Amino acid sequence: MYTFSSKLKTFSIILMALGILGIGYGFLTAPKNIEEVETLLAKEASEHGGGHVEATVAHHEEKAEPIQHVEAVHHEETKDANVEEAVSKDSVVANEEITNEVKSEEAHQTEAAVVHDTKVENHAEASHEHDPKAHAEHVLHQLQNKPWSALYVACIFFLLLSMGVLAFYAIQQVAQAGWSPVLFRVMQGITAYLPVASVIFFIILILCGLHFNHIFVWLGEGVTDPKSANYDEIIAGKAGYLNFPFWIVRAGIFLLGWNLYRHFSRKNCLAQDDANDDLNYKKNFKLSAGFLVFFIVSESIMSWDWIMSIDPHWFSTLFGWYVFASFFVSGITTIALVTIYLKSKGYLEYVNTSHIHDLAKFMFGISVFWTYLWFSQFMLIWYANIPEEVTYFVTRIQLYNLPFFGAVVMNFVFPLLILINTDFKRLSWVIVMAGTVILLGHYVDFFNMIMPGTVGDQWFIGVPEIASILFFLGLFIFVVFTALTKAPLLAKRNPFIEESKHFHY
Repeated sequence: MYTFSSKLKTFSIILMALGILGIGYGFLTAPKNIEEVETLLAKEASEHGGGHVEATVAHHEEKAEPIQHVEAVHHEETKDANVEEAVSKDSVVANEEITNEVKSEEAHQTEAAVVHDTKVENHAEASHEHDPKAHAEHVLHQLQNKPWSALYVACIFFLLLSMGVLAFYAIQQVAQAGWSPVLFRVMQGITAYLPVASVIFFIILILCGLHFNHIFVWLGEGVTDPKSANYDEIIAGKAGYLNFPFWIVRAGIFLLGWNLYRHFSRKNCLAQDDANDDLNYKKNFKLSAGFLVFFIVSESIMSWDWIMSIDPHWFSTLFGWYVFASFFVSGITTIALVTIYLKSKGYLEYVNTSHIHDLAKFMFGISVFWTYLWFSQFMLIWYANIPEEVTYFVTRIQLYNLPFFGAVVMNFVFPLLILINTDFKRLSWVIVMAGTVILLGHYVDFFNMIMPGTVGDQWFIGVPEIASILFFLGLFIFVVFTALTKAPLLAKRNPFIEESKHFHY
């Protein structure tokens, strides 16, 4: 039986305490009214030498830079054409050629500007046309969203991480894998975090519906009312699906279904230890097969509901698979890290380098799979350059350039260079290093998916973001390692346990 060391328990409690303090600080320091925002913007404007109160105009103008550049090019070319026309005034043919060239260039540049990002252009125009109060209110919502968004990103990341482990466990059951049963109790310990995370996340979703924040703009007042100033025709067209009662019911069904499978699969696995036949194992096989069908459907819908709907004007048919790949590889990485830790403490005597090697292969393979989905979603949308679709990536490239491309380096380039070597897959310190980078990289991936739609250009990695990670990391460690003390670390009556014990190649 595993014993939860006092040092690790104390460490997890300290992380939670620091996290709570930081989260509280984030909420306390968020602006409470428009006056505070106006003061903040005026201070930023004065620091940058600008006389305009709305400092965020600079951000919007930066977002509209491609459009302004096109206009500048057009004006310059028109000016040059006029000069040339004056010089070569006597040449009718030259004038006609120059005029046609200018018109062709003007049409081309205008089309490029419109296609590049309609939404960005609207934002840039709004920054000049709207009154200062409207701007201040918009920035107020973004700054008030910041601590909520930080909490949301960390909460959903650790929730789905445990879901990734649960899906991997179910796949092993259905595949009747012979190598992995010695790791089943590690997987069950990690998934013990799922019920706790589900309760916290469900509460956050309810608070979103009660307008404690502005994370989901489609939950805003009047967005589906044609008579309201906040009316949004696109969101109104999706109101049959994106409405709070239906949305929260779906969330409840998904979370309940996942937790029921987790409960009964663990119950059957523990019962199998004391059984004289394989009845409980067969129950788990059938249960796991049914769960995987439910999971693949619920996971896709969950990704639309909890992440993609943050940007309700945008959609991608590949998004469900993309989110799945992100938290699936995070879950497998966590299994490897927990296994290596327990092995270093003298537990899991039957786990050998071949088991670690297999986990590392999954880490490598799913990292490549995630990159394939990232590239497929990004390149097709970017190349097509349809305004309704490309604006999603334009926002992230212009405002989140470092985390957007940094996630690719952390989640693909680094694992590829490190884990492609077979020998490295058997070295614990290499797995720990690569796993740490992968987990941080996929947190950044979730950050990229959520933050642009909730805080816009008012983002930075500050106290709320770091504190949220610390709190949920501490809670995760405390729950998982407490659960590992509740049962033996070896599923001794699994039909494939002997094969797993002697797994070598």
